[in-house]
Amino acid sequence: MNVQATLEISERISTISVSSTMKVAADADRLRREGVDVVDFGAGEPDFPTPDNIKQAAIAALAANFTKYTPAGGTQELKQAIVERHKLDFGTDYSAAECLVTVGGKHAIFNLTQALIDPGDEVIIPVPYWVTYKDVVSYAGGLCVFVDTDEANGFELTAAMLEPHLTGKTKLVIINSPNNPSGSVLSREEFLRIHELTSSRGVLLMTDECYCQFLYDDKPFSIASAPGAKEDVVVAGSLSKTYAMTGWRIGFALAPAPIVNAMNKLQSHSTSNPTSIAQKAAVEAMRGSQASVPVMLAEYRRRRDFVIDRLRQIPGVSIRVPKGAFYAYPNISVAYRGGQVKNSMEFSQKLLNEAHVAVVPGEAFGTNDHIRISYATSMHELERGLDRLHRFIEKVS
Repeated sequence: MNVQATLEISERISTISVSSTMKVAADADRLRREGVDVVDFGAGEPDFPTPDNIKQAAIAALAANFTKYTPAGGTQELKQAIVERHKLDFGTDYSAAECLVTVGGKHAIFNLTQALIDPGDEVIIPVPYWVTYKDVVSYAGGLCVFVDTDEANGFELTAAMLEPHLTGKTKLVIINSPNNPSGSVLSREEFLRIHELTSSRGVLLMTDECYCQFLYDDKPFSIASAPGAKEDVVVAGSLSKTYAMTGWRIGFALAPAPIVNAMNKLQSHSTSNPTSIAQKAAVEAMRGSQASVPVMLAEYRRRRDFVIDRLRQIPGVSIRVPKGAFYAYPNISVAYRGGQVKNSMEFSQKLLNEAHVAVVPGEAFGTNDHIRISYATSMHELERGLDRLHRFIEKVS
C-alpha cells in the first residue's frame, strides 16, 4: 500500500486559504498565552454580552429538553420568526418556505455558492471585500471578477462601475452593505440601480446583510424589498452582530424556494440542523425586545468618532469615515516610506510582534495600503492600541 498517496489533500482545498481574520485571532491568542499584553483590533465580534432575554430563552429550551434534532433547514418556528422580523424591519414579504436557517451567516454564503456556481461561472465581487467571498467562490470552481472601488469616494460601488464587468458568464453579484472592512454604505438609490442592472441581465444578486442594523446616518434598507426583487435576490443574514450572538452560530438565507431547497439539500449532508437550543434563542432575538440594538449602535458611533479623530492625528495616515458596521479602514501606506515594511501583511505582522497590536492586513480584503481596525472593543483598549499604532507608524515611516 502506498501510504503517501493516502495522505494527498484534494486539489479543491488548495484553491482556498485559511481565513485571515481567524489567523490574526490565533496569532494574537498565541502571544497572550505567552504572557504578552496584546491589544486586539482584529476580531469582528461585538464585545457586548448576548442580551439577557435571549440567554433566558436558551435556558428555557434546555429545561424543556429541546435538545434533539430539528429539520435540517431549521425549525418552522424560527423560519417564521425570521421572515416576520425581516418584514417588520425592511418591508419584505417572504414565506417560511423561502427561508433557510444556517450555522451562521458564513454558512448561508457557502451553501449558496456551492448550490449555484458551476466551474467557469463568474462571480462579481467589489473591492474591498470580506475575506470569505473569494475563497468560497474558488472552492465552487467559479471565477472571481473583482471591481475596484474608489477610496476617495469612500469605497462606494456604483452601477456604472459594475456594468462593464457583466458578461454572459456572470452568475452572481455579491454586495455587502454596510461593508466589511471599509464601513461603506450603498445609498438606497444606487442599490436600486444595481438591482435594475443585474435583473435586466438575468444575474442573481446576493446581499450580505450581516451589519444591516448598524448604520450611522441612513435608515436600514434591504434591496429585497424592491418590487420584483424576490425573484433574483438572495439575502444572507446573521444574528451574530445585531444581537451579539457570534458563538451561537445562527444565520439565514432568504431566497426563491428552488434556491432554498438546493441549499437545504447540501446542508442536510453537511451540518444537518443548526443547534436546537440556539434556534430557540434566535426566536426570542427575532420576536423579543429590540432595545439592545440602538444601545450598541450608539456606543459604536461614539467609538467610531474617537477612532477616526485619533487616526487623523497620525501624520500621513488617511481614513474615510465609515458609515456603517464597526470597522475603520485607514490607509497606512505612509509607513512603507522607511523601507522596514513593504505591504500591509508585513506591516500587520510587525505591528503585532513589536507593538503588540493585532489588526487585519488590507491584503486579506483585496487592497494593499490599508489595515482593518475593529472598534468593537472598549474605549480603554482603543486608547491603548491607537497610541501604540501611532508610535509604531512614526518609528517605521
